[in-house]
Amino acid sequence: MLIGGCFCGAIRYQASGPAHHQTNCHCSICRRTTGAPFVAWFSVPRSGFRLVQGTPARFRSSPTATRSFCAGCGTQLTFEQDGAPDEIDVTTCSLDDPEGMPPQDHTYTRSKLGWIKLADGLHEYRTSRSANDGAGGQEGA
Repeated sequence: MLIGGCFCGAIRYQASGPAHHQTNCHCSICRRTTGAPFVAWFSVPRSGFRLVQGTPARFRSSPTATRSFCAGCGTQLTFEQDGAPDEIDVTTCSLDDPEGMPPQDHTYTRSKLGWIKLADGLHEYRTSRSANDGAGGQEGA
């Protein structure tokens, strides 16, 4: 069982089922909605994600996706893609123990900020994994 919540503690969640798609996303929308140079995410089956305290605010960040966050402290919590109705993405660092869910790759590196230098050896995808555009190793900015 994965347990987490927002910074102020108003929202708490539990996630069960196999976690997958652990990534660092470099897309411009993730950057803008968090104010961070990239965001660590993981996915779980939507049926395995459960709010146990509080109700997050939600907003459409694109025509095909909805994000949730704590209206009190601003912590971004989830990402739901219309085209993936059976899974939900959760911000890794909203977990109580984010060390247990390290990223396995980098996605949307075509949008990576030029001053970010990736040296972790994780696979890099210029866009999504499904686009099959992996660069392997390091990709030039």
